[in-house]
Amino acid sequence: MFQTFQSQSGPEHVAERVKALRELMAKSKLDAVLVPRADSHQGEYVPPSAERLQWLTGFTGSAGIAVVTKKAAALFTDGRYTLQANAETDTDVFEISLLPRAKLFEWLLSTLAREETVGFDSWNHTAGEIARLKAALAPKRIKLKALSKNPIDVLWGKARPTPPTNPVISQPLALAGRAATEKISEFQKRLKSDGQHAAILTLPDSICWLFNIRGSDIAHNPVALAFAIVPASGKAELFIEPARLDKEARANLAPVARLLPPVAMPERIAALKSKKKKVRLDTESAAYWFEMKLGAAAISRGQDPCILPKAIKTEAEIAGARAAHIRDGHAVVRFLAWLDKTAPDGTLDEITAVRKLEDLRRDTNCLREISFPTIAGSGPNGAIVHYRVSENTNRRIRAGELFLIDSGAQYQDGTTDITRTVAIGTPTEDMKQHFTAVLKGHIAIATARFPKGTRGIDLDPFARRALWAIGEDFDHGTGHGIGSYLSVHEGPQSISRGGLVPLEPGMLISNEPGYYKVGAYGIRIENVVLVAPPKKIGSGGREMMSFETLTLAPIDRRLIVPTMLDHGEREWLNAYHQSVNDALSTQLDDETRAWLKDATQPL
Repeated sequence: MFQTFQSQSGPEHVAERVKALRELMAKSKLDAVLVPRADSHQGEYVPPSAERLQWLTGFTGSAGIAVVTKKAAALFTDGRYTLQANAETDTDVFEISLLPRAKLFEWLLSTLAREETVGFDSWNHTAGEIARLKAALAPKRIKLKALSKNPIDVLWGKARPTPPTNPVISQPLALAGRAATEKISEFQKRLKSDGQHAAILTLPDSICWLFNIRGSDIAHNPVALAFAIVPASGKAELFIEPARLDKEARANLAPVARLLPPVAMPERIAALKSKKKKVRLDTESAAYWFEMKLGAAAISRGQDPCILPKAIKTEAEIAGARAAHIRDGHAVVRFLAWLDKTAPDGTLDEITAVRKLEDLRRDTNCLREISFPTIAGSGPNGAIVHYRVSENTNRRIRAGELFLIDSGAQYQDGTTDITRTVAIGTPTEDMKQHFTAVLKGHIAIATARFPKGTRGIDLDPFARRALWAIGEDFDHGTGHGIGSYLSVHEGPQSISRGGLVPLEPGMLISNEPGYYKVGAYGIRIENVVLVAPPKKIGSGGREMMSFETLTLAPIDRRLIVPTMLDHGEREWLNAYHQSVNDALSTQLDDETRAWLKDATQPL
């Protein structure tokens, strides 16, 4: 299994660990310490050796930061983790504050006295983050101090896992669509046009995309943890242990990159500074350590040049995504048919369902990994947005309840992410009303037509209007970007209240509105969509972009109130279901084919 079900953490050690941290703070003359979820690469996911926030607080979510002072402590996370944070940490020690409404700097200003000192690890915070925090704390002259040793690492000691050093392989040109030489050439042209001598890359998915390599240093993410310096001309420098790359990867990299061990990086950074090179640094994704070592005079601030081109998929990547979703659709349909047959007797539990789905994906003989830990929430567990089933929380799937399953796969030709909410037995009218409101929002995104320059923030209300009309909403974004055999969460695009990047043809993005009734059930309907090129609509004067839905799996018709859907919504649903049946039925066994035919009947 790519997913385990042991409880990763919990509140039982929180009090003693916070006490030990405070003792260390006293010795170091610190009044507060910051403990973020981030590691030195500032990605969303981190290896076990960097799970410092989890070690201290017990919280296992993918976003958050803790702050500990002499007498108080707070854990800041977002609305996805409200229930999870309260369940996993010791709330007698940590107060829970929700971002973005709660502000870390406001808490520090209200808690600390004038001229007190806050310690932080310069590798675990971005340069932009530290700059903003310094400015915000200036009115009380509260100082930020970069620490020579991370205090959590000191306390964790020998029990801390070792950093990963897994093998690194090439991503074939046939799947990438563009050679590393071509990508680096365009990268260097941009540096020259911007008057920059070099750029530092710190994000693993950017580095893997640029050099057409993949790894397994982080669970569920096919990336290698590395750093890179790309000059405006000449070979790039890739900081990774050369022995980690297989023969093919080393041969493919030889024309474009020098391989250097990570310990050589400080010397190379110092050389850039001493030669007075103008170095591009993305201060929103690069660790503050780089700013400290380079100095302000050497830094030319700018976004990581890989971010946007990585998000706009090549024709080869688009073809791979389509193939991956057909393959994944077969596995998901086989799972849903099995679930319908197995769940009503009340003997099935969440862990068994997760295992079954992973087994069916393995049956494709193409599964490399799952793209994130499967969210399989029965009844009230479905209302926990990022619920992760464990042996302690495992629950039976019972008649009269809803079962939400959010899962994805990593295939070498594409990354998938799908959520379906299924009625077990007879759903209530309340369930059906909320499900149909979510479906209306999903269809509104799927059928949207929009001009060039449209941002995710412009489309986000489409997904919420039907819920707003009945006095409801959801506290997460409607959609996130998706990589090509890379991270299942990929920027810069999103459909959300913070989605300020214009959508462009070739971008992959999820469409996943939801509704969560705490203590009762959760609903989410998620498909991956591709931004299609602009086309003229009738006699209209402007070309409009649209979405092509790639995910293929039926949406539970038993949960739909037909009278709540207008004619266009019905047409979309019926056409979608016909496309699911057409694409998948020929490669299914007779029993599953019959189930699919029934599940995709016109409404």
